[in-house]
Amino acid sequence: MSQGPTDYVSVMIQCIDIHKHYHSGSVHKNVLRGVNFTINPRDRIGLLGRNGAGKSTLIRLIGGVEMPTTGKVVRKMSCSWPLGFNGGFQGSLTGFDNARFIARIYDKPYSEMRQFVQDFTELGSQLKMPVKLYSSGMRARLAFALSLAIEFECYLIDEVIMVGDQNFQKKCKEEFFERRNDRALLLASHSLKTVQQYCNRAVVLHEGLATLYEDVDEAIAIYEAL
Repeated sequence: MSQGPTDYVSVMIQCIDIHKHYHSGSVHKNVLRGVNFTINPRDRIGLLGRNGAGKSTLIRLIGGVEMPTTGKVVRKMSCSWPLGFNGGFQGSLTGFDNARFIARIYDKPYSEMRQFVQDFTELGSQLKMPVKLYSSGMRARLAFALSLAIEFECYLIDEVIMVGDQNFQKKCKEEFFERRNDRALLLASHSLKTVQQYCNRAVVLHEGLATLYEDVDEAIAIYEAL
């Protein structure tokens, strides 16, 4: 059944006046200061900003891992957890046990989840090891596999597209940019080539503020001038 215009625009993820402050003793840091933008179906948004600009923080807020200090995130699409090197795995469990846990949460047959994870990660017997013993690259492989096995409407990716060898990188790009080209994507990356190649819009984070650009090349030029 086709979607009418009203139905289409009601399916989105919206950041509304998001502020995020951190306190540590006498230190007070304002990371985000009134962020507003919308992720629509099929959007491929590159998230650009210098180190410390708040890219990972914003992705964690959108993914629900953290809560904003003020403002809100409205989610009307299913959204992945943030895919980054520091995934929220249970370290004492094995890779397979983490897959079993995710399968239960999302009501997916464990046998299917296990097979997909085994094939995609290429980690072999290491999937029987506790995740706390994994390298950052191994954790990223597992995070990719578990997220792809669920089929979210929007994927949040934090600097992990280039993990692993060339074969694994190719596999990741095929899954996200070809087989799932009908899904929304928010990609935080320092690789301007990747953003330019795969994104149709871009957000530049600077001094706690986010500016959305419809022209990716314009966003890259602004980012490079920071």
